[in-house]
Amino acid sequence: MGSAPASRAARTPSASSTSSELSSGGTGGTGGVRSKGLGSTPNWSKAVRVASTTMTARATSLSMGSRLPRAGAYDVAMLTACRREAPTLVRIALPLALAQMAQNGMGLVDTLMVGRLGPADLAGIALGSMSFFFVTIVSGATLFAVGPLVAQATGAARPGEAAEAARHGVVLGALMALPLMLLLWSLGPLLGVLGQDAEIAGRATGYLRAVLWGVPGFMLFVPLRAFLEGRGETRPIMLIAFAGIGVNVLANNALMFGRWGFPALGLVGTGYATAIVYTLMALLLAAYVRWREPQHPVLRWARVQRARVAEVVRLGWPIALTVGFETGLFATTAFLMGLVGQAELAGHQVAIQTVSFTFMIPLGLGIATTARVGHAVGRGDPLGVRAAGAVGMGLSLAVMCCTALLYWTVPHLIIGLYLDLRDPANAGVIAFATAFLRIGAMFQLVDGLQVSAIGALRGLRDTRVPMLITLVSYWLVGMGSGVYLAFGLGLEGAGLWYGLVAGLALAALWLTRRFVMLARRVG
Repeated sequence: MGSAPASRAARTPSASSTSSELSSGGTGGTGGVRSKGLGSTPNWSKAVRVASTTMTARATSLSMGSRLPRAGAYDVAMLTACRREAPTLVRIALPLALAQMAQNGMGLVDTLMVGRLGPADLAGIALGSMSFFFVTIVSGATLFAVGPLVAQATGAARPGEAAEAARHGVVLGALMALPLMLLLWSLGPLLGVLGQDAEIAGRATGYLRAVLWGVPGFMLFVPLRAFLEGRGETRPIMLIAFAGIGVNVLANNALMFGRWGFPALGLVGTGYATAIVYTLMALLLAAYVRWREPQHPVLRWARVQRARVAEVVRLGWPIALTVGFETGLFATTAFLMGLVGQAELAGHQVAIQTVSFTFMIPLGLGIATTARVGHAVGRGDPLGVRAAGAVGMGLSLAVMCCTALLYWTVPHLIIGLYLDLRDPANAGVIAFATAFLRIGAMFQLVDGLQVSAIGALRGLRDTRVPMLITLVSYWLVGMGSGVYLAFGLGLEGAGLWYGLVAGLALAALWLTRRFVMLARRVG
């Protein structure tokens, strides 16, 4: 990361050299501007040229984060850089946020449609989809490393290197696909051994053995998506994600309910429909990438370089564990909430589903921040690094302030989307959901900040220390304090939510501080 600024400085006249040239009248040795005054036209023209060079050099030095003579000048430069950065970052982030919402919408569509099959199938897909999600997301998160690698190569104007990073991500995804499919095939029977109801475990097994055929498509889609994210080209991802929802509805109707001459496979049909959607989305994205980059093809037969695959793994495995820590935190919280009571668990589901939906906005901002920080690193622009991180985290906080205000002031408007507020049977669930959403107002602020800070650090290729920070914050502080508050002090469900807030708050502050520290060292 340090070579780019040095090479750029070597090509740019320094402010000190041009200043001395101005004072001495240049290399002509005729006395200079100060001794001649304004009466010498040749020296005056030369002085203007030299002064222009000096101003350019100083502006370049400013943009590259050099030490400034006045603190006020740096503040102005930083503010200007942030103003320039904000529209670009929003342009990248908005399609990503919508794409995340669309992918979440696929799960919502499956749940709504499976609900028509009956409660046993609904429980089966809850168990099966959670298992599928955990295995594929945690494993596939290794391939998220393609994003920062591509971002830095893009910022450095090395498209061939960006394509190679993506190609080796595709290779790694292909190598991981078969073991993941075998794991999902054997996972179903294991659910029964772990104490799940035999009927529900059987239905989840059928679903898993159908949906696993979508794993190759999923493992192709992830690195290709990361490639486009790293380039800052996110609109195709959004369009393909929305197309996936439409295909999902059609495939569910055909394979679940036996429409248009297809067999009625029930819950198993839902699994096959999801597999079809992942495969189709991957093929569409592959076609776009192949069309978009004919000079530097990502999908081509070429010798695999072990060092490049190792680079993806080295950067990616801490990301995978970080995702696993967070996913496991929320899954364990749901399990513990079930021990507290059924009404508490139902209220928790309403609240967590709501905050997870609005979380897609800072998540999109966090991914965009990875790209923009990586671009700035690649082009050797320390001030750009700081501006991208500051804008990403600032926008996330601003968005989460709005949602937090909504959850705190009018939680019943949101809960009414899930439950009939006039039904006395729902009174207990409504009370718990209201309490959890109000705690969720605090939760939103720190969750948005921590995900954007993680994104900024990934743009610097910093993944191992953030992994350790999230392990300590999520599990030692978050889960530890949540269990103590819930069961030690008797706060029950509210205690678990306060624990989530504590863990995410520590992570947000710690990760932000680390980015500030590392950003000062860039350049």
